[in-house]
Amino acid sequence: MKISIIGAGLIGGSMALKLREKGIADFIYGIDNNQKHIREALELNIIDAGTDLEYGVKNADFIIIAVPVDAARKLLPDVLDLISDEQTVMDAGSTKAGIVNAVKDHPKRSRFVAFHPMWGTENSGPTSAVSNSFSGKAGVICNKEESAPDALQLAEKVAESLDMHLIYMNAEDHDIHTAYISHISHITSYALANTVLEKEREEETIFQLASSGFSSTVRLAKSHPEMWVPIFKQNKENVLDVLNEHITQLRKFKAALEKENYEYLEELITNANRIRGILR
Repeated sequence: MKISIIGAGLIGGSMALKLREKGIADFIYGIDNNQKHIREALELNIIDAGTDLEYGVKNADFIIIAVPVDAARKLLPDVLDLISDEQTVMDAGSTKAGIVNAVKDHPKRSRFVAFHPMWGTENSGPTSAVSNSFSGKAGVICNKEESAPDALQLAEKVAESLDMHLIYMNAEDHDIHTAYISHISHITSYALANTVLEKEREEETIFQLASSGFSSTVRLAKSHPEMWVPIFKQNKENVLDVLNEHITQLRKFKAALEKENYEYLEELITNANRIRGILR
């Protein structure tokens, strides 16, 4: 099967490596506005050839759109304009409602499968791609009833070849859930990093004293704004909802300390410990 990867970076590159390893992809085209990414992807044997959008789309059996969600939302209708009824398109965006709504009335809508591989790191580019990145992770397919049965079946085969377990939900529910379990984590990390950078002016002190707990908490703050600003923009209402709840929780901790109510502080921490039974 010939596959085109639009966006030869971390996500697209990792998918390409695994699909080649599993024998799903016989030939992989890379499509990316960043020619450095194309050169690196070729050198790393992630793709077989770099090409332009029209050629890459028209000559592939399966097209994966792995670009920031604002770009995917604009690009998807153009990609669907180019395909036949025998081709399948799948995206890998972290928000789904905006992307799905962008093509709800497109005549080729049924050839598209809305997909979100629940994995990512703070790194970017094809040099960060790893073939087993998705192993054991959840892959979410949204609004599956809007995709043609054969397109859905092929997308499921691709997702399972990435060693992911599949979850199905509608796009709106997906965006609510990811706001709570993914997007707020990034905002919290960015905010904590800014707090430390504002209060601790000596970078050497941060480097010397930072514990593994701090480092793991702010790891996501290394994530690039070109990816995350569009996610926050596309999922604005859900992110604001979870952010308001998060601020409420922070105020509870602040009030407990201000009032020296250590019993309440312990209660807050004990309640938070319930996450142990959920995330093992």
